[in-house]
Amino acid sequence: MSEPVHQLFQRLRAGDESALGEITPTLYQELHRIASRHLRGERPGHTLQATALVHEAYLKLFEGAGRSFADEVHFLAVASRVMRQVLVDYARARASLKRSAVPGDNEPRTTSLEVRSGEGVELLDLIELDGAIQALSGENESLARLIEMRYFGGMTAEETAEALGISVHVVRHDLRYAQAWLRRRLAR
Repeated sequence: MSEPVHQLFQRLRAGDESALGEITPTLYQELHRIASRHLRGERPGHTLQATALVHEAYLKLFEGAGRSFADEVHFLAVASRVMRQVLVDYARARASLKRSAVPGDNEPRTTSLEVRSGEGVELLDLIELDGAIQALSGENESLARLIEMRYFGGMTAEETAEALGISVHVVRHDLRYAQAWLRRRLAR
């Protein structure tokens, strides 16, 4: 039987790289759930599957220098951010191919973050959303992190509050503010 996850992260922080080999299989189901959530709002017929997204993210996450993670929540939040970046890179590559292919073939790239407007629910272009989140991060890193944890990581307000050591009320308030900020940014 595997060690508890918090002990594996303690070993990893202490410099035991072998703990990483035990952490990933232990959290694989959760990583797959996050990947499925990322892909849920993508265009129909998306060629990247959840398992492939997990593997691509894992490769990006651990290429080059080793990373250090405080705990399971931090690891999953970073993995979710990397998955989002893989999807953005994938969308950019696909858009690049389309520019060099058939003119007028503009199939939208969408993501699962929904913005409610007077006309109903809009699905946002993944590249535009990534740019907006990057801009939000430039102004307020903690608000961008909240958006990533909630919408891309699938964390509840309670889980986010616990992970960040703040109250659920503050998380909900800041999420509303971040959503309004993103809506204004994307409406331009």
